[in-house]
Amino acid sequence: MKLPGCNLPGIMVVVFVMLSINSTSAVTKFNVLNFGAKPNGRTDSTDGFLKAWNAACGSADSSFIYVPKGRYLVGSLQFKGKCRSPGIIIRIDGTIVAPLDYGVLGKSRNWFSFEGVTGVSIIGAGAFDAKGPSLWACKASNSNSCPSGATTLSFTNSNNIRINGLMSLNSQMFHIVINGCKNVHIQGVKIIAAGDSPNTDGIHVQLSTDVEILKTSIKTGDDCISIGPGTKNLWVEQVTCGPGHGISIGSLAKDLKEDGVQNVTMKRTTFSNTQNGLRIKSWARPSTGFVEGVRFTDSVMRNVQNPIVIDQNYCPRNENCPGQVSGVKIKDIIYTDIRGTSSTPVAIKFDCSTKNPCTGIKLQNVNLTYLKKAAQSFCSNVVGKAVDLVRPDSCL
Repeated sequence: MKLPGCNLPGIMVVVFVMLSINSTSAVTKFNVLNFGAKPNGRTDSTDGFLKAWNAACGSADSSFIYVPKGRYLVGSLQFKGKCRSPGIIIRIDGTIVAPLDYGVLGKSRNWFSFEGVTGVSIIGAGAFDAKGPSLWACKASNSNSCPSGATTLSFTNSNNIRINGLMSLNSQMFHIVINGCKNVHIQGVKIIAAGDSPNTDGIHVQLSTDVEILKTSIKTGDDCISIGPGTKNLWVEQVTCGPGHGISIGSLAKDLKEDGVQNVTMKRTTFSNTQNGLRIKSWARPSTGFVEGVRFTDSVMRNVQNPIVIDQNYCPRNENCPGQVSGVKIKDIIYTDIRGTSSTPVAIKFDCSTKNPCTGIKLQNVNLTYLKKAAQSFCSNVVGKAVDLVRPDSCL
């Protein structure tokens, strides 16, 4: 992992893992075609994929599952852990497509769900096409009959996970969720959904440790990356975002008792025509949560509504926010080398809790403009400092 105190690049981790699998044990190959999957996009291949997984999971050797080029109609699947195989590589060169009827997949929580697995790598030049637009249209009609929708790819309580080179297209809900995991590496992924698609977060991370997201492009209708409670040691680098709602830590304080978010680094990110850039957001509710040790470095903003924002007064419709005060403690947040354009006059907004003011906020070498002229900054209940050139003029 490329984390503080470790100089090994993330890509070398993937290569090392794959080489170590191949060098220490035999590899047994499983082609989904041999288990009944059909690459015609019409025949239900769900059972064929599950049978291939079960065979690979039960192998005494390291396993390689291959999905050749073609289109595979696949419904909701759960891949369970406690495998005999010491490691499973799934190479997808084809396109996995969801059923045309959004209700078939939409009633499930996840489309491809991995639970309690260790040493699973999903690689290749293939794609997941969840066919989300029909469900989005249902939701836009305000019909009460629409299902919530499914996350395309979910990993829960899993370790040593690699996702490399795939595309996620038009997810019904979140594209990728990392929940309760350790040692996760995501690289070279493309995520695409319409800018007005509801709840289609690109990558959501929560209750997880040692996660890397590198060289990834995200175009979606919600947060490009959302970071939930219990995230520790997250490294994000060379990620492009837009359209979308930006990269968000939060929303936090949904629950009274929440784990904190700590040691997060975001480096060399680019935001284009997004609602937000770098955002920390919490409900105006009591909470044991916290955010600390966050580094935002080398970010480019292109026509972003809120390039830098901390919002601790989030309370849609003013419901369920007793006292309108956030209990989340935010400290030690540093913004360095942030530049570009804001599409609104206020380019920097720190709207912190009256009960728990933000502390240790630092701006260094920040240059944000609005319509080729000076932008504005807003500060409420925040303690920090500005160093070197900071535009707009800092209110810290």
